[in-house]
Amino acid sequence: MDGPRVLVCDPIHDEGVKILREAGYIVDLRTSITANEFVDAVGDFDAIVVRSRTKVTEQALEAGKRLKAVARAGVGLDNIDLNAAKQRGIIVVNSPEAPSNAVAELVLGLMLSLARRIPEADDSMKKGKWIKKRLTGIELKGKTLGIIGFGRIGYQLAKKAGALEMRVLTYVREREKFIEFVEEAGADAVDLDELLGSSDFVTIHVPLLPQTKHMIGTEEISAMKDGAYLINAARGGVIDEEALRKALVSGKLAGAALDVYEEEPPRDISLTGLQNVVSLPHIGAATIEAKRASSTVVAEKLIKILG
Repeated sequence: MDGPRVLVCDPIHDEGVKILREAGYIVDLRTSITANEFVDAVGDFDAIVVRSRTKVTEQALEAGKRLKAVARAGVGLDNIDLNAAKQRGIIVVNSPEAPSNAVAELVLGLMLSLARRIPEADDSMKKGKWIKKRLTGIELKGKTLGIIGFGRIGYQLAKKAGALEMRVLTYVREREKFIEFVEEAGADAVDLDELLGSSDFVTIHVPLLPQTKHMIGTEEISAMKDGAYLINAARGGVIDEEALRKALVSGKLAGAALDVYEEEPPRDISLTGLQNVVSLPHIGAATIEAKRASSTVVAEKLIKILG
């Protein structure tokens, strides 16, 4: 008897595919599948694996008559219709534990890039310019880092920042639930207003939900220290990008670093094109280690679900 059938719709690390096949699963790799092809094919599978490209819509889930599980090799689930899956008894899993260190390291790199103006210095050298006198920066030692949201990434980042002798503040809605981890990481849990007003660097690590949409807007940016830096490697929609742009142009904020955007890729570069903005094309989880881990984690979760 054939084992469960799994459709892999987006590229994942070979190690996860190997785990599934060694467990007796039939794995069909269709990593360039279109939306229409996906809907036509999904009815033949017990599980599907996606990353961010493939949209798992209600129509696709309705077509998946034998579908038992959807696995997202990554963190966010905003490309999956969770309500439609729940209504049909389809289990949805992801791998938020896999890229935690990769994202934390990237944020640390972005902080250093902002503090020492590394991208600007590199760009000037590539253009044959020597602007040493214009590139005086700041040190991270002794500065305060504010982390909004304190899950796996926030925890990892807090420990790394502590090693650089930074003071770390965090804001988390369910403070009592996370206080043990906050203290273990050497951070202090505070209210959002205190975090914004006290931090030299503010970084956001929350999912994009209705209650977090534009949670950092004009009012919150106004509450930040003059000359502070804002970093977002979570989801683009948690920051009001127009409010951020105005704050950067006015000088309220000294700089920002962005790995995510409300529209990806962004067609309007009025924010990303600013000299005091470091922009990346959503590469937070783009390390060999994180990709391997995302693949193996979802493979092992699917095996637990499907048996």
